[in-house]
Amino acid sequence: MVLLTCAQTAAADAAASAAGTPTGDLMEAAGGAVAAAIRARYQGRPVVALCGPGNNGGDGFVAARHLQAAGWQVRLALLGSRDLLKGDAAAAAERWTGPVEALSVGLMGGRPLVIDALFGAGLSRAVEGPAAQVLAEVNALGLPLVAVDVPSGLHGDTGEVMGPPVKAELTVTFFRAKPGHYSLKGRELCGDILVADIGIPSAVLNDIRPTLWKNEPALWSSLLRRHDLADHKYKRGHLTILGGAGATGAARLAALAARRTGAGLVTIAAPRAAVPIYQGAEPGNLVAECDSDDTFGELLADERRNGVLIGPGSGHSERTGRAVLSALKARRSVVLDADALTTFADRPDTLFRAVAGPVLMTPHAGEFRRVFPDLADMPDKVERTRAAARRSGATVLLKGPDTVIASPDGRAVINVHAPSTLATAGSGDVLSGIAAGLMARGLAPLAAGAAAAWIHGESAYRFGRAGLIAEDLIDCLPLALGAAIN
Repeated sequence: MVLLTCAQTAAADAAASAAGTPTGDLMEAAGGAVAAAIRARYQGRPVVALCGPGNNGGDGFVAARHLQAAGWQVRLALLGSRDLLKGDAAAAAERWTGPVEALSVGLMGGRPLVIDALFGAGLSRAVEGPAAQVLAEVNALGLPLVAVDVPSGLHGDTGEVMGPPVKAELTVTFFRAKPGHYSLKGRELCGDILVADIGIPSAVLNDIRPTLWKNEPALWSSLLRRHDLADHKYKRGHLTILGGAGATGAARLAALAARRTGAGLVTIAAPRAAVPIYQGAEPGNLVAECDSDDTFGELLADERRNGVLIGPGSGHSERTGRAVLSALKARRSVVLDADALTTFADRPDTLFRAVAGPVLMTPHAGEFRRVFPDLADMPDKVERTRAAARRSGATVLLKGPDTVIASPDGRAVINVHAPSTLATAGSGDVLSGIAAGLMARGLAPLAAGAAAAWIHGESAYRFGRAGLIAEDLIDCLPLALGAAIN
């Protein structure tokens, strides 16, 4: 689950070397892992190994040698001169006994399997020249490609694509994956991701102290298990949701999601005119009339109301803004979504100064831009979300196919457990309801956000490949929770 930056990966290599594993042995293991992965996935066929001038190219030399020894027909092409290779890459090239050809599009005749060992994850400039031409030809012909570490041009830290994007069927990386693998572009380009063990001991992580993880239930599932026979509804948390006069379905979806997730009680605080709508809906949702700030404050005076969700259908209004400030002042566990955030678009500092207690913000990209306009174009989504969390003092869940959840202390989680079928109206309201229900149960914002994102995606997977609407997620939540806990 740990994700390492390019610098942290280099530190892991150095630590392994200092502990007695030569870097040449690590390269040999890496190239051997690539060859083994190819043999496991494909039947024997012609292979072209495209090798670059650095250690990524050295891995390619090793992989080519192993495949050739196994009887595969392998051609190897090098970007640059063999005489200019250094260190472990030069040693790996010396052990390759076949010819070394120049990089050219002519290598693609006969539709070979391509090993992309041109550039690794830390590439600092765009792929261009012969390398770009060859990769473009691979794409144009639709050839099967196995990437070593990353598809060339994909930055391992930021997920930026520098040069023509090349799509792999399989990416083999080593020791631990990188943030770029699970970025939106990484998910599009890497294909299946295999993290190979090359002999670096896990103990090196003790000094590296990673702060980024790929979201999996092992991170938080223990927090969802309750075995207290004396449990009652108030011990499981009482969530209060600010309902609006319009778009009443949003608060209702969030309330149902929170209850399914385990919140003991959920009250929708609704304007007088909308109370009959909420009361005539789901019988398990409690409804309280709430037109004034005083009424909302009175509700929160009850300390058993330990969780608050504001945003889904609450309306872009002063009422919503005042409710947000009241909830933050009460230091309840607060989830702020949609209208609760955009209401402060012209005065975000007012919101940030009021943040106190456990707070989770759950913007999509557009809402993020309104509240954090100067951060919205940062290319690195993880750092963008971390910066927003530091500035606001809240944990921020920035939604998307590569949802990032970051806390103010810099810890972050990337969630990719989410199908595209979640792109449907009301899906975000369900997500915020899950998160708010978990926070009402006592989970900290980072754990609640990570768990909510995974459970939300699992609910969609449980439903199936087509026809999903937000209401379906509610019915699938028990199965998703069961999958997370078991």
